Amino acid sequence: MLGTIALESLKRRRHTAILTLVSITISICLLLSVDIIRTQVKSSFTRTVSGVDLIVGAPSGQLNLLLSSVFNIGTPTKGIAWDSVESLSSNKQVSWFIPLSLGDTHKGFRVVGTTNRFFTHFKYGNMQPLRFAHGNVFNAQRSAVIGADIASSLGYSVGDNIVISHGLGNVSFNNHDTHPFIVSGVLEKTGTPVDKAVYVTLEGLEGAHSNHTSSSTLKKPAPTHSHDMDNEHEHEYEHEHEHEHEHEHEHEHEHDNANNSKSDYNSDTFEPQQVSVVMIGLKHRVTALQLQYQVNQNKDTPLMAILPGMALAELWQIMGNIEALLLALSALIVICALIGLATMQLATMRERYQEIAVLRTIGAGPLTLLLLIQIEAMLITTAGIVLSLLLVAGLMGIIGPWLSSEYGLFISSPLFGQSSVFIIGLVLTSTYLVSLFPALAAYKRGLHAGLNGR
Repeated sequence: MLGTIALESLKRRRHTAILTLVSITISICLLLSVDIIRTQVKSSFTRTVSGVDLIVGAPSGQLNLLLSSVFNIGTPTKGIAWDSVESLSSNKQVSWFIPLSLGDTHKGFRVVGTTNRFFTHFKYGNMQPLRFAHGNVFNAQRSAVIGADIASSLGYSVGDNIVISHGLGNVSFNNHDTHPFIVSGVLEKTGTPVDKAVYVTLEGLEGAHSNHTSSSTLKKPAPTHSHDMDNEHEHEYEHEHEHEHEHEHEHEHEHDNANNSKSDYNSDTFEPQQVSVVMIGLKHRVTALQLQYQVNQNKDTPLMAILPGMALAELWQIMGNIEALLLALSALIVICALIGLATMQLATMRERYQEIAVLRTIGAGPLTLLLLIQIEAMLITTAGIVLSLLLVAGLMGIIGPWLSSEYGLFISSPLFGQSSVFIIGLVLTSTYLVSLFPALAAYKRGLHAGLNGR
């Protein structure tokens, strides 16, 4: 009966009730959205790389190894000899491995030497594979695959030449001009550091370094009296080298056009002298700790193995100020919602003094009035919660693909976890407590004052 009276009372004050409902719905929507984004940001951060069970590099610290290999920040202090990589790959627990060679840039973007294994096994987010927007994987020794941000900011497309630079500075005077790479593919947007990296073959990267060394040696002036003759021979040699390079480039270009996307080139067969980092996938993830212990305790070859998930969790703790800021924002939204609810209740009760007086005249006791006012408040808040859940679920479903492609924020199910249940319970409890103030105010108002309309 009280529920029916409460509904009829809300219908008579439908305009005020609707505005109050809209206000509460927006507040709860904001609160739930902030909570979901806060939890999903943390989850997406810890899944910047997924499917990689171990990352092995030189002993340079867990965070340094993580930052250099996953986020392309910094670089390992030393490399890993290829013999060590082969020893790791021959372990019966290892399913696949991805070698990475770091230390070069292209116009401020990091250059990573690797093989086609990277595009096959590297995952991010919810085990999302890398996909190509244009072109394909490495199809020649000097092939390069670029991230989506590089393609958009520098205007590159498949077939364009890229000259990499030695070192990690934004401006480099040590360019590998004689060994350009040709873009064979452009990756789709991932929202991860992959978008801001240039991937080249290990064979091409080592060739660029050896080519640069030989060119530097060639350009040293000869101290003999036949300086002009030496310069002439040097000029003829460089001219022939450039001619051969142009012919080689035309041959590669024609070969790429003939194959259109892929060729018989296998980047996995090349064995460099050393690499910077190795990403490892295991046949059974439960053996990760065992292999990590074996690698870290091997005194013959000083290596360091880290678990990406644990390292990312440690890095997130360091960056915990972001989570604290989002939590503070959530708390402010809760406070605003409670203040708005209290204001609405008090303003509504001022319009209902005569109604309360009539109810008391026909025998309604103080407890009945108290319950009636609280039921009305609960009905409005419950309706706001239901609408908020539907709106937030629909909004996340619509903007989810955009968030994943632009910011690498993957909205995973279930959307509403324990924190959402806690928030809903907090809002209902706060509604019950806040509704006590207008109920007590109505009770103190007195029967005769209500009837007189004062």
